[in-house]
Amino acid sequence: MNAIPYGKHNITEDDIAAIIETLKSPNLTQGPKIKEFEDNFARYIGAKYAVAVANGTAALHLCALALGVQKGDKVITTPITFVASANCVRYCGGEVVFGEIDPETYLLDINSVRKLLEEAPKGTYKGIIPVDFAGRAVNLEEFRQLANEYNLWIIEDACHAPGGYFIDSAGNRQNCGNNQFADLAIFSFHPVKHIACGEGGMITTNDEAMYYRLMRLRTHGIVKVDELYKNSIELAGGLDAYPGWYMEMQMLGYNYRITDIQAALGNSQLKRIDENLTRRKEIAARYYEVFKDIAAIKGQSGIVEGHAYHLYVIEVDDRLGLYNYLQSLKILAQIHYIPAHIMPYYRDLGWKPGDRPLAEQYYKRCISLPVYPTLTADEQEFVINSILNFLNK
Repeated sequence: MNAIPYGKHNITEDDIAAIIETLKSPNLTQGPKIKEFEDNFARYIGAKYAVAVANGTAALHLCALALGVQKGDKVITTPITFVASANCVRYCGGEVVFGEIDPETYLLDINSVRKLLEEAPKGTYKGIIPVDFAGRAVNLEEFRQLANEYNLWIIEDACHAPGGYFIDSAGNRQNCGNNQFADLAIFSFHPVKHIACGEGGMITTNDEAMYYRLMRLRTHGIVKVDELYKNSIELAGGLDAYPGWYMEMQMLGYNYRITDIQAALGNSQLKRIDENLTRRKEIAARYYEVFKDIAAIKGQSGIVEGHAYHLYVIEVDDRLGLYNYLQSLKILAQIHYIPAHIMPYYRDLGWKPGDRPLAEQYYKRCISLPVYPTLTADEQEFVINSILNFLNK
């Protein structure tokens, strides 16, 4: 049997045709496919605006910039996430404060966030970055209520969760990234994600002013819209209108653009996202059914409404032994994640082992199993039987 990774992209003939069409077009970047992808993605998520960028990390950085994070600003996030969720605050000179996780959901525990806020003078914190870890949607309605008490903004890191959702207090489905409760949300199009563009990211928002600010920040701080220009027509070199070549750099921005090639692939992949989600849920249901009564499985992702299942996590005591055993069988399970606060960079800033014991306990036992749409039933059964064989040794 070939190696079975924890995640895997799937490129179809339609995807290839979409890329070839773009390669033959006049625009490889800054062309029409990007706006098409943005509009299609915003429509799918249920947000008013979407801004496509180079990757998920760029999306996070631009969100922090757009919200005005600056030196000394304190922002709360989870330690169980890819470090980019925290690093975006540091890029702007802000301070990261890690909350604790809920050991049942693996998500940022709102009670730990409330405790941090209550123990500090009002105004100490500027924002919260909850993460839809593994594809499980954070209840952002609850976080919004808490954020409103302390005048905080929210960035939803939904990199794992396009197609994920939670049910609000009124019984309505709230899609991850629709920004009904968050100020901004971000997604990633890394190859192991639900939509694979090679690299790429997306920011969604319902705020028009924020949308235009993000558009400027994405491209060197440059504006090319007559209504937004600050210099006079005369200074721009025109007579009764701005000349066609004119543009303005209005702020310090970045080159965080995505290409038309990536956007074309994203458009094609987006068409299959619902069927891919269905398959991910089928795989998750099979894992859950097999493992739910096994005493050696200390926890697992489980079956949760609205879970997008970017990852399926189980917890075992001998995680290293299981990891090595699976690797020997070419089952390339992975660990998500080493708690951010015990990374040497954050330890140098004062964090230490023991600061977030629930996150650290989770890390000692977690292992992510293969879950991707092209995983076959035979491959999944091989993974399952290999785990059972190891646990029954």
